[in-house]
Amino acid sequence: MSAAWQPFKALFAPSDEQLMWRVQAQDDAAAFADLVGRWEDPIHRLCTRLCGDAHRAEDLAQEIFAKVFARRHAFAADRKFSTWLWRVALNHCYNDLRRARSRPESRFGGGQEDDVSAGPDDFSADQPGPDEELVGRETAAAVQAALATLSEEHRSIVVLRHYEGLKFREIAEVLDLPEGTVKTRMTEALNELARRLRRSLQLNVPPRPERRARPREALIL
Repeated sequence: MSAAWQPFKALFAPSDEQLMWRVQAQDDAAAFADLVGRWEDPIHRLCTRLCGDAHRAEDLAQEIFAKVFARRHAFAADRKFSTWLWRVALNHCYNDLRRARSRPESRFGGGQEDDVSAGPDDFSADQPGPDEELVGRETAAAVQAALATLSEEHRSIVVLRHYEGLKFREIAEVLDLPEGTVKTRMTEALNELARRLRRSLQLNVPPRPERRARPREALIL
């Protein structure tokens, strides 16, 4: 199919909910493969942000889609598939983290070195130099470490809002909370992240007033 027809193909593509209906009613493997293709990248990103280990995130994402298929009949046809999927993914990730912390050697916060190493060919003339690259990686690591210290409820909101771009209304549906509560917790989470990043990165950022104003969400991007 030519590129000119691609927008029309997307226009008439079945919705997530229609695909899930086919999975429920007919055990349609092709429909489920389409859902996985649409959602594997967002779910992998979510798992990586929550567990802090890109390799473990791959396993978690596979487990989540296996769980979605196993529990396909639990999906209510009058709900959005994305809302249900985010909820399944969050619960699975946090259950895995709790199990990891209960073991003598927790994987949480480890396994990162292989992901951040760079070879001599990784830098080109139009890319940051090794010193700037190192600073960027240190900042990213500090953000990830600070994110890991947040409570589950706060971390979920930050990840869904910042890294997955969900609206507050959508996050409220995923977490089954009032939208106002989500906004309040977002402000609390960003204030806490700012405090921790000031300490770890020695940032010269003045404390933000504790008020229920719209959070400056660009803070950790």
